[in-house]
Amino acid sequence: MSKANLLGPWVRRFLLEYLVSELNLARNTQRSYRDTLGLLLPFVARHARKEIDEISVMDVSPDAVRLFLRHLEESRKCAVSTRNQRLAAIHSLARFVGLHSPECIEWCGHLRTIPRKRAPQSTITYLEKSEMDALLNAPDQCTEQGRRDHALLIFLYNTGARADEAAQVKIEDLFLAHSSRDHSLVQVRGKGNKLRRCPLWPQTVAELSSLIASRLATDRVFLNRCGQPITRFGIHTMVERYVRKISASMASLANKRVSPHTIRHTTATHLLRAGVDINTIRAWLGHVSLNTTNVYAEVDLEMKAKALATCEIRAVPQKHWKKDVALMQFLRSLC
Repeated sequence: MSKANLLGPWVRRFLLEYLVSELNLARNTQRSYRDTLGLLLPFVARHARKEIDEISVMDVSPDAVRLFLRHLEESRKCAVSTRNQRLAAIHSLARFVGLHSPECIEWCGHLRTIPRKRAPQSTITYLEKSEMDALLNAPDQCTEQGRRDHALLIFLYNTGARADEAAQVKIEDLFLAHSSRDHSLVQVRGKGNKLRRCPLWPQTVAELSSLIASRLATDRVFLNRCGQPITRFGIHTMVERYVRKISASMASLANKRVSPHTIRHTTATHLLRAGVDINTIRAWLGHVSLNTTNVYAEVDLEMKAKALATCEIRAVPQKHWKKDVALMQFLRSLC
């Protein structure tokens, strides 16, 4: 078997060149693709009874990939969405190999015909205004950590930023106005390294101003208790900690799984309720397609339908005139 048919060199080029230089995918997407291949290669090696370094391109056959996808769902108990995410990485690898190796075009075509599985539509979880206010008030603002946590929570609510996006924000990304005539902004780096700007509320500006005072412009805005840049996992842990704190006094949170992404959904839903148009919300959240943002419009329509149902006018049944005794007596009295 020639070295050109070995899968290993293709995988290295795919991860180090194609995803980074050509597609310019976000770091988390690169890691997801890497993790997919980290699961796929040992599985194919066992299936082909070879060492991992001896796997050929053709060993990753459509049958082997289908078995791998079934293994994800049945043995690893992965959700359909995860299964589809792993398949997308395999499709991307096949496309890369097919683009650079004409003899593999047929193999690429066969792999890319493996379809995504239809996943059940998940409902969006968001917080009502009272629940969001309770979450914002949960940190003890008499302590340094409490003030940082409050600033981070209000930043997430203001911008609708993902946890990773908030963790990556630097002080130099903030444009804080010094007068009421100017607008304060933050520059957020989203998926695919796409930049977007979000307006900041005066309260957010006040919180951030005290948080970043006397610090270098290249520092991250949000630090952990050790003074190191906070990670997206640290943000998840922080949100979950305060949700547990307020859940005892808010029964409505018992059936809600709240994460930083829930706050993102909350931002979009509250903006829509406030009358902000859907295209502005798309730009606010950094969605590429308006179809992604339209899911919030559907949520809002459901809320409006429920509200209308509570004030629906019930039809009053009308009696036939022959059965109206009082009317008949009135008619007879005219004779």
